[in-house]
Amino acid sequence: MDDATRYAPIAPDRAEVAALPGPTVLEFGTDWCGHCLAARPFVEQAFAGTSGVRHLKIEDGPGRMLGRSYRVKLWPTLVFLRDGVELARVVRPLGAGAIAAALDRILANGADVDGAG
Repeated sequence: MDDATRYAPIAPDRAEVAALPGPTVLEFGTDWCGHCLAARPFVEQAFAGTSGVRHLKIEDGPGRMLGRSYRVKLWPTLVFLRDGVELARVVRPLGAGAIAAALDRILANGADVDGAG
């Protein structure tokens, strides 16, 4: 597993996330979660050909404040933000379609983020 597929053990705080400009996807899960591993191909498929979206994979679990602040209960949970505001959410995706639709929603509200990804 390379670093791009791992969930980051250190998360930004909610204020930092709220200040992020443009489209951002927070993906909450863990590296050992079977549902997360099963969803990975769907996430990769939905993101293929999409540029300018900041994708933060955040390790979640008990005591993880960012996940609690978004009321994450199941993994993976993808929270789709534009300028720090949640516009869509996908929980335990069973295909790329719902993820792609949520990406379209955050991209439809403005220009892409330079250098994000």
